[in-house]
Amino acid sequence: MKKKISLFVCLSFMTFGFAQQNPVIKGWYADPEGIVYNNTYWIFPTYSAPYEKQIFFDAFSSKDLVHWDKHERILDTAAVRWAKKAMWAPSVIEKDGKYYLFFGANDVHQGEVGGIGVAVADKPEGPYKDLLGKPLIQDIINGAQPIDQFMFKDKDGSYYMYYGGWKHCNVVRMKDDFTGIQPFPDGQLYKEVTPENYVEGPFMFIHNDKYYFMWSEGGWTGPDYKVAYAIADSPFGPFERVSTVLEQDLTIAVGAGHHSVIKAPDADKYFIVYHRRPIGKTGANERETCIDELKFDKDGYILPVKMTSSGVSHPLK
Repeated sequence: MKKKISLFVCLSFMTFGFAQQNPVIKGWYADPEGIVYNNTYWIFPTYSAPYEKQIFFDAFSSKDLVHWDKHERILDTAAVRWAKKAMWAPSVIEKDGKYYLFFGANDVHQGEVGGIGVAVADKPEGPYKDLLGKPLIQDIINGAQPIDQFMFKDKDGSYYMYYGGWKHCNVVRMKDDFTGIQPFPDGQLYKEVTPENYVEGPFMFIHNDKYYFMWSEGGWTGPDYKVAYAIADSPFGPFERVSTVLEQDLTIAVGAGHHSVIKAPDADKYFIVYHRRPIGKTGANERETCIDELKFDKDGYILPVKMTSSGVSHPLK
């Protein structure tokens, strides 16, 4: 009898989620940016809700990629007077002991107030305060809606921001204090770097001295949302599409996209942080944040990501 009870307990642990780690955080969250600060993993996601209720950001931190602490309302519209709704896709970067959170707000169209803003704090968990009192980028340039910004620090210490919805992507060169953008050496303020099939959600990282540029394709409300990538020798491309690396799996989830990539600070391991829509859910905002491993082949190409329910754990645990 004792053996049967033990077996039942073991099966119960597996059945009721003790071995399941995806999604990694409770609730509907999307567009997650994963990053490491001081050997702590962080996730900064969109609170996935109707635009009128999507007016704040929570953050999550973990030492092991499994147990996550929630930091509530690190920034909201009370601190950003020009933002009224639809705050999404945060991107956070540290510089000189300060933490800068870039975000989109108001689902802006030309002539409206909104676009990409920036807030600053002394700690990753905030609280953040509006740095400028107005949007950093508001106009529609090269057809790119000013949303889905990603901050990237290059090998030479330069800071660039990739951004854009509506199937267009721009890159801009940031001022040292992040209060604005500055011209590239050729005098341009905005460079369009849109790859084939790009829709939104740009992300950049360096692996073996190559620039891996990634983005989302398809419609964010539908099952065909997915992630593709390119490899280049320069942060400005040209970015020629290689392949899709993350897409729906009808045994796990659909609508998999708008991701980021984390490298473990103490191991040669990479993880993709992304959102997906559970099987059976069809609501636009029914999105959950998950983490799975990102691997490369011997030639440096990214292998297709297999979505899991088990998720990942710290590589040295």
